[in-house]
Amino acid sequence: MSMTTIAPEQVNSIVWNQHNDPFEILGSHPIEQDGKTVWAVRAYLPNASAAWVVLPEQRKEYPMQTVHHPHFFECTIDTPELANYQLRIKEGEHERVTYDPYAFRSPRLTDFDLHLFSEGNHHRIYEKLGAHPTEIGGVKGVYFAVWAPNARNVSLLGDFNLWDGRKHQMRKGPTGVWELFIPEIGVGEHYKYEIKNFEGHIYEKSDPYGFQQEPRPKTASIVTDLDAYSWNDESWMEKRRHTDPLTQPVSVYEVHLGSWLHASSAEPAKLPNGETEPVVIVSELKPGARFLTYRELADRLIPYVKELGYTHLELLPIAEHPFDGSWGYQVTGYYAPTSRFGTPEDFMYFVDKCHQNEIGVIVDWVPGHFPKDGHGLAFFDGSHLYEHADPRKGEHKEWGTLVFNYGRHEVSNFLAANALFWFDKYHIDGIRVDAVASMLYNDYCRKPGEWLPNQYGGRENLEAADFLRQVNHIIFSYFPGILSIAEESTSWPMVSWPTYTGGLGFNLKWNMGWMHDMLDYFSMDPWFRQFHQNNITFSMWYNHSENFMLALSHDEVVHGKSNIIGKMPGDTWQKLANIRCLFSYMFAHPGKKTMFMSMEFGQWSEWNAWADLEWHLLQHEAHQQLKTFFRELNHLYRSEPVLYTQDFAEPGFEWIDCSDNRHSVVSFIRRDKDSDDFAIVVCNFTPQPHSHYRIGVPQKGFYTELFNSDARQYGGSNMGNLGGKWTDDWSLHSRPYSLDLCLPPLGVLILKLDKKKTAEALQ
Repeated sequence: MSMTTIAPEQVNSIVWNQHNDPFEILGSHPIEQDGKTVWAVRAYLPNASAAWVVLPEQRKEYPMQTVHHPHFFECTIDTPELANYQLRIKEGEHERVTYDPYAFRSPRLTDFDLHLFSEGNHHRIYEKLGAHPTEIGGVKGVYFAVWAPNARNVSLLGDFNLWDGRKHQMRKGPTGVWELFIPEIGVGEHYKYEIKNFEGHIYEKSDPYGFQQEPRPKTASIVTDLDAYSWNDESWMEKRRHTDPLTQPVSVYEVHLGSWLHASSAEPAKLPNGETEPVVIVSELKPGARFLTYRELADRLIPYVKELGYTHLELLPIAEHPFDGSWGYQVTGYYAPTSRFGTPEDFMYFVDKCHQNEIGVIVDWVPGHFPKDGHGLAFFDGSHLYEHADPRKGEHKEWGTLVFNYGRHEVSNFLAANALFWFDKYHIDGIRVDAVASMLYNDYCRKPGEWLPNQYGGRENLEAADFLRQVNHIIFSYFPGILSIAEESTSWPMVSWPTYTGGLGFNLKWNMGWMHDMLDYFSMDPWFRQFHQNNITFSMWYNHSENFMLALSHDEVVHGKSNIIGKMPGDTWQKLANIRCLFSYMFAHPGKKTMFMSMEFGQWSEWNAWADLEWHLLQHEAHQQLKTFFRELNHLYRSEPVLYTQDFAEPGFEWIDCSDNRHSVVSFIRRDKDSDDFAIVVCNFTPQPHSHYRIGVPQKGFYTELFNSDARQYGGSNMGNLGGKWTDDWSLHSRPYSLDLCLPPLGVLILKLDKKKTAEALQ
């Protein structure tokens, strides 16, 4: 066969990896020769000493020759059609037969895909970009696509090519998306992108859309099939779709999976098929300790949370991150659950088991910043692609991280699709968006001169606000019944209002003001609390401006702040009583609830991200009693609609008396949305009991004492009202009847009218 005609500079552009469309040179091409059309086949095969084109159907081989370069092979074949040909390649003493990647010429991304991505509206772009096992022309392989518009060249690196960037050079599309189908590889392949800028600098990057990553400190992405898992949570998902979570009980147990509990590395983790799973060793403080896997956590964490009565688990970020000490808040793999605890399928199993046990799953999501690690998004294609180029907009110097360029459509698409992705592929029930204030303000943690104002001269980041609206609009459009929670600490208006009213579109916002007021109040000596009654009552002045979640989170038990029990004054009994008083008031106060792991049994030490929780404390009766308190408080909360159906409506709450600062006592009514039921809540925030404390109530009858935080089984002094009290015909607090109550020390009472007993007595 005669040789093809090709210019040496074209060959050199491939050999030197400088061509942005290797399909123009490599693969099969029809050419005119001697007045007829024949096929030219070209292949660049580093390390090969000989090569042949194989036509399996015709059982023919055609030797390839090298003219321009010892590893650039070519030949012509006289045949009317040339499809699914193979290459037989000799490398040293070894030979292999493979399909030619450059024979698969048709792009898999459509013009419509690229158009939507370019305008920031491709909601499921993760189904197109990244690595996807697929089949083309009867040949199985993996299709790769990555957005790197400012790169000169992009190649694939992996086990399949001995990490040689010359072997699988990608093609650049018109919008800066590079793509290539590699035949005969599949799930489990490790890979990265080799990206060169126009100065020739090389960057080895993990896949921004990669679904799995190697356990740290390795950083390669792993080809994964996210559709292989068979879910068993259909009833949960269907019920969620028709339920408004704002009228349901929401009691969240916040967990850092890496420190809830560890196992010994001597205990092998088992896979479902009985094989041993590779384990990830904890890097500090516990020699020989390893993380529990997602499946082991399903077996241990889920029963624990179910026993305690929480409705949801909130997981500190589980997207892939290189540094354990970041707690997951410096993300490099936004589409990959961290491999510390297992595979994507293992995490699906964990979520599935939560749903089968009637527990929702919320994950912390971090779209506000990302780290500078070389394999991540920073300077991705040799330019400031995902981040702003100007450090006054693009860098959080205090955190050592970079800020996303929310105004760039492809970047906002990457993040918005990522939020949708976790609901779509992993069936999660909510996101808690971290550090929203850092996104909304250009001057966040920046000194004068270190930030840029917006187009109107203000400090607000208008692009970030628009991005958050876009995210919330998208996820609620696809998945009604979910939660989107903002950790937002400023007075930015309408954070939890719908986007169609001008709000940011979240349906809950952490009440940081309530948290600070409560911790300040409960940390002071009870005698001084009479001078700070406003700490207790102020939250109701603004309660209806947002849909608030009351949160005592991980941030309140680290960095020298002490754990909750250490914040409380008095001896050990009073400290525990103060905890019961604080959380009883929290669960009776309007708003959904979040508390961090270890608070439920009174851990003394601050949270340590590398150590177990202090589970040994549960051998002591006082800590067991505190755990019992939380279990019964949760079950009371979930069983009484008066405590949750009208958290955000004015009829749901009514003060009885909020002005008795002399005794540091408050009393109020909580009302149900769908009935005329109500509960009376009375809180005594001092160790001084009151044997005859009278409060006004709206109806006559017998009020059952549903809950007493001072009960003996919780470790209290067991002062109370012998199961309940009858009203007296003595008007008080602008109400026609009143109750004469015994208020226990540092205690909270919840009482409810017993309609049946009252009716029988009044007949």
